[in-house]
Amino acid sequence: MKTIKQINEEQKLTDVVEDKIIRLIMQNDMKPGDKLPNEYLLAQTLGVGRNTLREAMTRLVARNVLEIRQGAGTFISEKRGVPRDPLGLSFTKNDTQVALDLFDVRLMLEPQVAALAAKNAKPKNIHKLGMLCEEVEKHIEAGESYYTGDEAFHTCIAECSGNTILKTLIPILVSSIYMTTSSTGDKFRENTYREHRKILNAIKRRDTIGASTAMTEHLNTSREYLAVKLQEKRKDE
Repeated sequence: MKTIKQINEEQKLTDVVEDKIIRLIMQNDMKPGDKLPNEYLLAQTLGVGRNTLREAMTRLVARNVLEIRQGAGTFISEKRGVPRDPLGLSFTKNDTQVALDLFDVRLMLEPQVAALAAKNAKPKNIHKLGMLCEEVEKHIEAGESYYTGDEAFHTCIAECSGNTILKTLIPILVSSIYMTTSSTGDKFRENTYREHRKILNAIKRRDTIGASTAMTEHLNTSREYLAVKLQEKRKDE
């Protein structure tokens, strides 16, 4: 049976190996989707035992830094180390106040993100944004779920901004789209793709004010509904 000292030493060693793997990824400028060397080569490169390496990699998978694809190998995760639910919404009651608070935070950020996108977006970014816009439209017109496409559209705008922090932060906020749409009863389904199109067109023509205004209008459609709904609820209490 291992002593507490031995367990602590093993944990510390695993921590060191985690850091080594992350440094290796950064030093080699590896991107999401890139494949790591196989376990044998990686252990040799890092100068560590394979058991310790496996433990460190398991931890990095749990942290969304790495992704193991069965039969293919280990890859850099597209999630970029961001937890699945960093806002803790899984343990938050899905109510009108929470949805309203989320829209308030998004309104503080996303209009400015859209303005930056209009200023900095590269042609390939705008092309991707257009494709995502069309994807959302198709799902809405077909009466299908469009939440994933909606998240991707807003995430792409953050990518267009050219700001690396926003590129990570905005996906965290828009991961709440399902919650906020549920709170509005999806009443604004038809508005969504028209408003997306206005944002896209403003970004295309490099209109920073137009992009910011279009994003504000888009988010405020649902926010205003929620604000009125919350006010009516409080009157009844």
